[in-house]
Amino acid sequence: MAEKEEGSSWIDPSLLVGLGLVAAGAIYYLASRRERERISVPIDNQSIELPGGVRISRYCVNEELLAYKYEDSRTLYEAFMRGKRVSNDGHCLGWRETKTSPYQWLTYSEVEERFMNFGSGLSKIGVAAGQETFLGVYSSNCIEWTIIEQSCHAYSRIVVALYDTLGPEAVAHIINQAAIECIVCHSSKVSGLISQVSNCPSLKKLITIGSEVSEDEKKAAADVGLELFTFQEVEEQGKEHRAEPVLPTPNDITTICYTSGTTGLPKGVILTHGNVIANVSGMCKHIEESIVLSPSDCHISFLPLAHMMERCVQAIVFMNGLKLGYMFGDIKNLVNDIQVLKPTIFISVPRLLNRIYDKVLSGVNSNKTKKWLFDTAFKSKLSEVKRGILRRDSIWDYIVFGNIQKLLGGNVRLIITGSAPISERVVYFYQVAFGCYIVEGYGQTETSSGCTMSLPADTTCGHVGPPVPSAKVKVVDVPDLNYFASNGEGEICFKGPSCTSGYFKEEEKTKALIDEDGWVHSGDIGKWLPNGTLKITDRVKHIFKLSQGLYIAPEKVENVCSRSPFIAQMFLYGDSLRSSCVAIVVPDEEVLMQWAGEHDKGGKSFEELCTDEEVKKAIFEDLYNVGKRDGLSSLEIPKAIELTSTAFSVENDLLTPTFKLKRPAARTKYMPDIVEMYSQLPA
Repeated sequence: MAEKEEGSSWIDPSLLVGLGLVAAGAIYYLASRRERERISVPIDNQSIELPGGVRISRYCVNEELLAYKYEDSRTLYEAFMRGKRVSNDGHCLGWRETKTSPYQWLTYSEVEERFMNFGSGLSKIGVAAGQETFLGVYSSNCIEWTIIEQSCHAYSRIVVALYDTLGPEAVAHIINQAAIECIVCHSSKVSGLISQVSNCPSLKKLITIGSEVSEDEKKAAADVGLELFTFQEVEEQGKEHRAEPVLPTPNDITTICYTSGTTGLPKGVILTHGNVIANVSGMCKHIEESIVLSPSDCHISFLPLAHMMERCVQAIVFMNGLKLGYMFGDIKNLVNDIQVLKPTIFISVPRLLNRIYDKVLSGVNSNKTKKWLFDTAFKSKLSEVKRGILRRDSIWDYIVFGNIQKLLGGNVRLIITGSAPISERVVYFYQVAFGCYIVEGYGQTETSSGCTMSLPADTTCGHVGPPVPSAKVKVVDVPDLNYFASNGEGEICFKGPSCTSGYFKEEEKTKALIDEDGWVHSGDIGKWLPNGTLKITDRVKHIFKLSQGLYIAPEKVENVCSRSPFIAQMFLYGDSLRSSCVAIVVPDEEVLMQWAGEHDKGGKSFEELCTDEEVKKAIFEDLYNVGKRDGLSSLEIPKAIELTSTAFSVENDLLTPTFKLKRPAARTKYMPDIVEMYSQLPA
């Protein structure tokens, strides 16, 4: 009897159910197979090459770049009014009062009423309309942010966004460079701005969003000559004293968008209404064969409005009459917001997409039967995805993937990601489990936003797509790094109606950005793939991004860490699919030999010490302490190091004749060590 029980114990009843479902799934699959989505652009030849190595979109008509998609939407004000019309005055902006309440909505006409009131109220309190006024905005995403921006569109004021990561010195620099007189800010920013007044003589007014300002803050503001208003007060003033709009032209500036950068003070990118309209028109045209946007679509706003990616997405939303809802306060509550809002469009960054992926896989791997069923379903749908077929109505969606899709509300049909690379396994996961398009874009503030984007119907990975119809793209030689346009690789350059005219009040930096022929130089290295798409391969200045989108300046980190007496030379490396850096370190031989004599290792050679784990631990600890002492963030400090006794030199081709580190050569030489270090770190 015991023997019988032992022999049959491997048969899990749930496994039998699973087998039955697999059989049913196979039958359903064979009966409902789909054909690849067909679009006019050949997936194996996605861009047009012009003379000089310039590439453009196959959606360009007569090889002309797209400046605008709709005749009635050539400024951002006109784009909003078009959205009001095509949505039949539908829902526009949504928000939640608490993290458990449903979304409430303002219609397009209600939003228009509010931004016209606010724009008029600004005039009433002495903030003039027109292109001479730079209005500061210092707040996280909220309805008020959008009302402020739309009011500027209606009265031709220029938006200048501020954000926390700039730091007080950079904030003061922006206020002074743009001569900002008035800032609309969250109440939590008031005390910090008051403290800056002595350094910012132009600043005269603050308009507060959110909770009431304390009496102490009101007194402190008065003491330094700052006028304080609430957002509601300004709206009421405008309601009582409505001013005629001062409508912009396409050539008028809509924003000075300051880039955070990694060193030095931020630069203000000048962007006109025409720049942004060209950019969003190009993106809409790029995806429309697969995704036709309509007022039934919904977007959730949580990426910072201080950056152009989210602002361009919102321009797309309004131009097409879509609706958008805001995240309620805290990123930790984002998934709950998504599940309540049920967006159809999800704009995200790889870090968040990776987190959702990890959460799902963790649950799947917790149970053998569940994992087996998931893997079987995944393999079946992946075979369709690789043939260009995306869907959410297969038997596997009902059996396995339906609950996963509910994580993002169950309605997502398009995911757009950017700012850092995303791995192939994560892309395939969303295409399979969510049955949705996922596209990766690439661009910069200097180009308004994305200038290349993968096509929704292209389910391959490892590139950022062809140019969008509003941009020309080419690569140019970077001979110092052995990149040549004749090989299809080099520094990526952009040209077209979405590109900036330069940096605000920064003539020399503008000359470095834009060449004599009008091409914007990105500072990034790219390579054209045989299918006409662009792959990002390196950075001219070797500044890299980690997976969470944080820029790391390796030379800065190396210089700080080399203040450790143990370190003679260092090569910092960061994989853009990983969340940490690693480093190759050449120890200072004299210092290390002395340390060895003091720690019972005096009999070892320098080469032997460089393979000693105790030595490596001691050097790592000193490196870490020096980095923290001298202001490096935890993400800048490498999480692992490998020691080498061979110095970087001109002779071994790791240094240039001027003794600068040749990073591509170092990366190639030490890649086995880098791979080994990353294998010992969390993914």
